[in-house]
Amino acid sequence: KWLEIGIIIFNEKYWGTGIGYIALPMWIDEIFASFPKIVRIGLSTWSGNHRMIKLAEKIGLKKEAEYKKARIIEGIYYDSLSYGILKENWSSFRSY
Repeated sequence: KWLEIGIIIFNEKYWGTGIGYIALPMWIDEIFASFPKIVRIGLSTWSGNHRMIKLAEKIGLKKEAEYKKARIIEGIYYDSLSYGILKENWSSFRSY
């Protein structure tokens, strides 16, 4: 009864413009509203994705796990990071 989500903004021109900060909370709202049995939403990223880490924390997701050297990107090892939030904690949080 939980989902794993993520976002990708392919066009670098839009990185750092706040699109993710607007879109991700709206999407989480929509998931919780559309699927009432969902109790938790998770998000995984890698330790080199500083913008995603900052966004997850900024909208209230909590770091729940860190898997050391779980991802290799261009020959470099990175940790895999898992964030999550429970529905009852999300309902009290609004970032937009």
